[in-house]
Amino acid sequence: MKVIAVVSAKGGVGKTTLAANLASVLAISGRRVIALDLDPQNALRLHFGVPLDSIDGLSRATLTGDPWQTVMFDGVDGVTVLPYGALLEDDRRRFEAFIDQDPRWLAQALQNLRLDASDIVIIDTPPGSSTYVRTALCAATFALNVVLADAASYAAIPQMERLIATYAAPRAEFGGEGYVINQIDQSRQLTKDVLKVLRQMLGARVFPGVIHLDEGVSEALACDTTLIHYDPLSQAAADLRACGTWLMAAVDAIAVSPRNVA
Repeated sequence: MKVIAVVSAKGGVGKTTLAANLASVLAISGRRVIALDLDPQNALRLHFGVPLDSIDGLSRATLTGDPWQTVMFDGVDGVTVLPYGALLEDDRRRFEAFIDQDPRWLAQALQNLRLDASDIVIIDTPPGSSTYVRTALCAATFALNVVLADAASYAAIPQMERLIATYAAPRAEFGGEGYVINQIDQSRQLTKDVLKVLRQMLGARVFPGVIHLDEGVSEALACDTTLIHYDPLSQAAADLRACGTWLMAAVDAIAVSPRNVA
């Protein structure tokens, strides 16, 4: 299996929406995709039609010792969804303490799913530095950093690069990182200027295209689905398909170590 950790140094960059739609793109292309939510907001499931009142997820299953297979949902576009789940505050702290004491917890839990070498796990994480991000990076084959074309995203890039260098890069199975510039409004000159600076800074690591700002993204979420499913002919949907092709080319080029083969 290949594990893609979707990360961002700051919030509000559309990371969860991007993770959900890329999962859909890859599933539609024929890959088996697990969309795994490692964010206590438990929002990834909302893109895949998982019932709003569902409290099941990997956090609760881990604390009770139940197999993760018992809390997986069949989502739209053929994506298998593994929500974070709903926890009381004390249980959330207990769960975070549990995973913080074992950096390889997630990697081992994924091995227990016995996925095929061609299967893809896309992990959504909270913004910034947290035990969830560290855990995801300790299991990742590839880190996908989501940024906006603004000064705040530009300034925050070194923070995430330090986390990747510390928790992901030293592992033999880690194959590298890439960047996606999200929510682009080409009518704004400042956006164009920052976009140019970002491309110069990131070079070949950045997706050659961009994901355009599209009101259909919010409309799709209101309908409990992905943009790819809701409006497949939109500009942003075309951007996401191109991004999925780029991402798979990068990920499939990474050699699979024996520890990554179920």
